[in-house]
Amino acid sequence: MTWTKRNLAVRGYLALRSAVLLLALVPIGAVAGWTRRHPFDLIWNQGLRHLTGASELPPNPTPRRHAFKLGAIWLLAIGLLFALGQPTAALILGAILLPVCGLVTLTNYCIPSTLLGIWSRRRGTTVPTQVPDTT
Repeated sequence: MTWTKRNLAVRGYLALRSAVLLLALVPIGAVAGWTRRHPFDLIWNQGLRHLTGASELPPNPTPRRHAFKLGAIWLLAIGLLFALGQPTAALILGAILLPVCGLVTLTNYCIPSTLLGIWSRRRGTTVPTQVPDTT
């Protein structure tokens, strides 16, 4: 591994271990969980998609919003663990969160949404999977 690649890898590792950076992501996850749109979706819908002529991203359905809430809480726990000097516990939680986020990014299969759906069906409740069109 060259010095430059090793330097980037070390910087990336340290950034991921940054309590400040992780805690800064918590409000983004919270906004995504309690609103119909993820903040990054707004960046795409209001700006970037116009450069490529792509279509608008739809609002997030309820199960996905619940998954964002779980993710925000998980990030909060990881950030607090790093801030409190518990890097081993934080890295274990991060090692669980990273592949879950990677899976939804690469395949659009969301483990938390699936598990929340199973739990709702077992309780006999239904969670709407479509966002009502209010336009």
